[in-house]
Amino acid sequence: MSQIYLINKTIIKEYEEFSNNIKDERILICVKKAQDLDLKPFFGHAFYYDFIKQFNEDGTIKDDADQKYKDLFEGAEYTDRQGNFIMYEGLQPTLVYFTWARFIENDAVQYTSTGPVTKLHDNAEAVKVNDIVKLVQQQRSVANAHANEVEKFLWDHRDQFPLWRHDERNKSARQSGPRIRGIDKTRYNAPGSYNPGSNYPFNNFID
Repeated sequence: MSQIYLINKTIIKEYEEFSNNIKDERILICVKKAQDLDLKPFFGHAFYYDFIKQFNEDGTIKDDADQKYKDLFEGAEYTDRQGNFIMYEGLQPTLVYFTWARFIENDAVQYTSTGPVTKLHDNAEAVKVNDIVKLVQQQRSVANAHANEVEKFLWDHRDQFPLWRHDERNKSARQSGPRIRGIDKTRYNAPGSYNPGSNYPFNNFID
């Protein structure tokens, strides 16, 4: 199966401003990491692969894809189990900000024949390491906030997605190291994120 990229530079620019001089290849490397290391642990392997099969090789969702997957990816308006009207944005913002966080982190270091180096600029000062850490944290927190909305959509439609299993270990699994885990305090995949505790039978969905 060919690598499928669910988002690209054009889509990311709808959310974040950055130079057009950045090569597409550099962005796509981070998209792949976000899909493999952030989205896949969140979805679980079985559900992720069932989901990715709904897409063409160019990253567009297939015309004959199940409507539930179209809604999950593209967004939908619906009434949740408590009778509230919900305007769900879809998966795209979550994946964009996970990708952007990884791009900021990766772009801070360049790998040369003599080893890793930080970039120097003639007309600008490189961002300090501590500031890069904060930037990465900010973007991951935004991604986590959007991921809470995806999770709520999956809970509200859990009977349509039998392959998805809630697992609180997903949070630590998708974090890229102890530094990120230590900083990121976003409530994600935990009871109370959208107050499901009294309404959702968690134990029935944990492997």
